Amino acid sequence: MSRTSLPVVLAGARGHGRSHLYNIRRLEDLGLARLAGICELRPLDAQELEGFGSPEQSADFGALLDSTGARVAIVCTPIHTHTDLALAAAARGVHLLLEKPPAPSYAEFERMAEGVRAAGTVCQVGFQSLGSHAVPAIRELIGQGAIGELLGIGAAGAWVRDTAYFTRAPWSGRRRIGAVDVVDGALTNPLAHAVATALAVGGSTRSEDVAGVEPELFRAHDIESDDTSCVRVTTTAGLPVTVAATLCAEEPGEPYVVVHGDLGRITFWYRQDRVLVQRAGDGPEEVLHGRTDLLENLVRHLAGDAPLLVPPEDTGAFMRVVEAVRLAPDPVVLPASAWRTVPGESSAPRRVVTGVDGAVAASAETLALFSELGAPWVSATEVSTP
Repeated sequence: MSRTSLPVVLAGARGHGRSHLYNIRRLEDLGLARLAGICELRPLDAQELEGFGSPEQSADFGALLDSTGARVAIVCTPIHTHTDLALAAAARGVHLLLEKPPAPSYAEFERMAEGVRAAGTVCQVGFQSLGSHAVPAIRELIGQGAIGELLGIGAAGAWVRDTAYFTRAPWSGRRRIGAVDVVDGALTNPLAHAVATALAVGGSTRSEDVAGVEPELFRAHDIESDDTSCVRVTTTAGLPVTVAATLCAEEPGEPYVVVHGDLGRITFWYRQDRVLVQRAGDGPEEVLHGRTDLLENLVRHLAGDAPLLVPPEDTGAFMRVVEAVRLAPDPVVLPASAWRTVPGESSAPRRVVTGVDGAVAASAETLALFSELGAPWVSATEVSTP
C-alpha cells in the first residue's frame, strides 16, 4: 500500500455502512485509502471484521478521529446525527463523505455546509447516482436539442419494504424524535436518489434553482413518515420536475427518471447507469454508461486530480424538497380498503397499496401529482399539502 494512502474512519459500519467497508478495501488495493477506524455504538465483532484487518474502534467519533489521524471520515449514521458528526470532523480538519440525506432540515443543512466551509474542509454528499457518467451525457443531449424543447422531468420509484424495515432502528419511519427532526420517508431517504437525480439531469441542483415544492404524503404502514408520496418541484426556469415513490409496490421495479421533450424522451435507470433515447425520426438508442465512485472521487480531489462531484451546494435543491416534506402536515393515513397485506421477503409481512405501481408510473409520464391522477386510494382521503 502506498504511504500516501489516506486514513479513513467509518462512522456507521452496519447495514448500508457495510458497503462502505468493502469500498474502502477496494481503495486500499489501489493504494488510495486505508481503514483506520470504525465508530459504532457496539463494536464490530471478529466475524463482522473478517477480511478488514484490525482497525481501531470507538463509540466516540471525535476521539477516534484524533487517535487515528484520519484525513477522511465517512458518516453513514442516522439522519438526525449527520450535522453534528460532520461538524466534529470539520473542526479537526477531516474531510467528509456524508451520506444522503445530508441533513433533516434546511437549517441543519446550512449549519453543516457553513461549518465545513469555515473549516476549509471538503464535503462530498453521498448521492452515488450523481457519479454516473450518464448525468452529464443526458444534460449534453438536452443542451444539444436532441429531444427538442424540454417540457419537464419525471421520476418513478416503486419499491417494497416489509414491516421489519420500519422497526430496524429507533429512527426508522419517524418524522421526528421528540423535538429533533428526523424526516425519514420514501422521498427523503430510500428513494432520495430519484429526487436528486431528476433535479440533476435538469440542471437544477442548487437551492436558488427552486421556485416551489408541492409534496403529497401518504402512508399505509403504522409509521409517522410517508411510505407512498409524490412531489412536484417547479424550477426558477418554470420547469416541472415530479417524483413519485412508494415502498408499498405491487411488484418491485427499477427506479428511473424520464426527461420529456417535444421531439422525444430520455429514460435513465439511474441505479444501472442505463439510458434510452427515443426521438422522432430515429430508432431507439440505448447506452450503458460508466460511474465514478464518490469516495474515490473525494480522495482524488484531495490529491488535486479531479473536481468534486457532489459538494453540498449542489444538493441545495434536494434539501428544499426535504424541507417541504418536513413542513408538510403529517402523511395522510390510507384507509384499510386501499391496501392489503402479503408475505414479505423475510418472515415479516408487507403492505401493498392497490394500483400504486400504475400511479407512480403515470406520475412520471404525465408530470402529475397523485391527487391529479384520480387514484382511488387518494380520492378516499384528504390530500396532505403544506
